[in-house]
Amino acid sequence: MIPLTTFAGKKVAVFGLGGSGLASASALLAGGADVVGFDDDAESVAKANAAGIPTADLRHADWSKIASLVLAPGVPLTHPAPHWVVALAQKAGVEAIGDIELFCRERRHLAPDAPFIAITGTNGKSTTTALIAHLAASAGMDAQLGGNIGTAILSLAPPAANDIKPLRVHVIECSSYQIDLAPSLDPSIGILINLSEDHLDRHGTMEHYAAVKERLVAGVPRDGTAIVGVDDEWCQRIAVRLAQSSKRVVRISVRRKLTNGILVEQGRIMRATPPPYPPPQAGQRREGVIAELGGIGSLRGLHNAQNAACATAAALALGLEPAAIQAGLRSFPGLAHRMEEVGRHGAILFVNDSKATNADSAAQALACFDDIFWIAGGKPKTGGIESLRGFFPRIRKAYLIGEAADEFAATLGADVPHEIAGALDKALSAAARDAETSSAREPVVLLSPACASFDQYRNFEVRGDAFRDLVRALPGVTIKS
Repeated sequence: MIPLTTFAGKKVAVFGLGGSGLASASALLAGGADVVGFDDDAESVAKANAAGIPTADLRHADWSKIASLVLAPGVPLTHPAPHWVVALAQKAGVEAIGDIELFCRERRHLAPDAPFIAITGTNGKSTTTALIAHLAASAGMDAQLGGNIGTAILSLAPPAANDIKPLRVHVIECSSYQIDLAPSLDPSIGILINLSEDHLDRHGTMEHYAAVKERLVAGVPRDGTAIVGVDDEWCQRIAVRLAQSSKRVVRISVRRKLTNGILVEQGRIMRATPPPYPPPQAGQRREGVIAELGGIGSLRGLHNAQNAACATAAALALGLEPAAIQAGLRSFPGLAHRMEEVGRHGAILFVNDSKATNADSAAQALACFDDIFWIAGGKPKTGGIESLRGFFPRIRKAYLIGEAADEFAATLGADVPHEIAGALDKALSAAARDAETSSAREPVVLLSPACASFDQYRNFEVRGDAFRDLVRALPGVTIKS
């Protein structure tokens, strides 16, 4: 835990008593703050009371005595409308902040030079975050991994001076909701991987969503490093603005040439060099090659090449040598629910990509294979799967589940054979049967839903766990260790 001494003696309201809210309240209490917690859910309030956290209905609080409102990231700040507790705080002139902001303030107080890597983007955040932590830990550093990836940031060990060995590095995934509640976010290394339309129900417009994401890299101090993937127009413009503000910017691309930054070319992560690009000599690595991605199953696909390039840039900024980076990339086990190779039955590969909750993310998985028996559907997002039409020739058959089934069936039409399975177990059974009887040399049964899970499952993790369990229950399946 990180005791929040910067709030000692202050009255702080904490709203949203889930995992991060409970961690925030406990850290505030440990640092000497006067805490009052509340939640719309009575069961959450009861759990907080059982954990020793004082609670009271904030509708009846004296807001003139409250210094700060600490808000859980799931609570609406601006869209579709401010939550009632936010409206009360605004009326009283009380700041609404989140746990990332609490961490930033305590870090500046305890150890302002402590390495702090913050990662955001529409897709790839969790893989990139976990990979950076893995690279740092593989190099002997004390990697503190948390944030949106699972462990609440205030449950981690406190920031420490960078002359303490092993070097303690906080590697933190940040959602747009968390950034919105962190006005002084100032990572020493900030990463913006990519941007595409997402979470507009909470941000209103793409412009606002992109502006929130930009805050993470805009907050990097001038002696820090801002790493930006520039393969989309939103991030290209952000990189230009950062460079114009005299920040150190490392551009990342997997799709085009760069004259500065880091690119991926033919499976190699490379430092960009000005044209003409010199060809390698026979038997030699091309000039500027940092690491090779070939044969690393956990980093399959162009999207993971982008993640790996961003992680490599962060590792270089931390001072890691290319040899250490290469070793760390090769030993990276990958993440559950993100192109997770669950098992095999003969030539059939079963892949759990439940984290693909939008079409852009599903596209990354579809691009990796040629003979796909695709399980898709759930709670649909804006735009459906029309943007995936270019991948339809790779799909042998689709098995549609959840609320999106009829909509997806209409989009697939006569272009892709499909059936409405409704539930995941029926979809998997049909896909496994068809894959086994197909003529495909390397058939892949792929769960990459392009949808949220909330129509049938509590979250994408539960959906992915269900898929994994169903695969492992199939006769003759060899489980991936």
